[in-house]
Amino acid sequence: MRGNAFLGSQAGEAREAHAAVRHGAFAEDHASCFAHSAPPAVHPRVAAERSRSTGAADDILQRLMRWPYPRIVAHRGGGSLAPENTLAAIRLGASLGFRGVEFDVMLAGDATPVLIHDETLERTTGVKAEVALTPYPDLEKLDIPSFQDAARLCRELGVWANVEIKPAQGHQRATGEAVARMASELWRGAPLQPVLSSFSSVALEAARAAAPDLPRGLLVDEVPADWLGRLRALDCMALHCNQQRLGERSARAIKEAGYGLLCWTVNDPVAARRLLGWGVDCVVTDALGLIGPDFK
Repeated sequence: MRGNAFLGSQAGEAREAHAAVRHGAFAEDHASCFAHSAPPAVHPRVAAERSRSTGAADDILQRLMRWPYPRIVAHRGGGSLAPENTLAAIRLGASLGFRGVEFDVMLAGDATPVLIHDETLERTTGVKAEVALTPYPDLEKLDIPSFQDAARLCRELGVWANVEIKPAQGHQRATGEAVARMASELWRGAPLQPVLSSFSSVALEAARAAAPDLPRGLLVDEVPADWLGRLRALDCMALHCNQQRLGERSARAIKEAGYGLLCWTVNDPVAARRLLGWGVDCVVTDALGLIGPDFK
């Protein structure tokens, strides 16, 4: 099979990733200029505004505490050490101590969600065919796993999943809905739910409608000017962006707004430390030997 020969023999000891939470403090201004004067009466409208402000602050703090996931995640299961998006890759990442993996999910020709990145099979299998036109039994013979099998393996290994919804052209809504529904069932009762991410707003909208309780991340290449509006419109908890196109000012603005921030694909330890220093919550890497699960 395509991925079996790549399983590593060494297993690193994993440690649980600790999410850092910054606690903010909110205080009222002192309005009296006389030490012994009685406090002024508060108009009902002012009291209501203060109540709304407190609610907004609480909402921000809740978002700040929404990254209980690993800080270092193995790209496509096993980074560059195993065939991408395979069960062997996930097993390898877990054996090296990684507590989180990322993989791509697309619909096969019979609407079965499967793990693959490209819309065609040629790059990863050598077969000239389109994923969206090939039924799952034929894909299985090429060592392309079903999403169901990958999810069950992640739960068995105790590995968190960043699930990228990767729809083939014209299948955005169907893919978002199918992946979200299946993820909701497969991770039912799990202490740590997967995050569903996508470049497709349509797929994320469908995922939200199908499984509103599952967290979502918006994937972008470059941070757009309207990033905040897009995150709010899709009710996403995080922005996932290309690390090469992220600047410190944008990173800090995203974090100050209370959203999670994930960067891909980070293979240079110097860059990884810089990004983490900017407040980035999570980096996805192919360089599992250079940027390990306990990287700091």
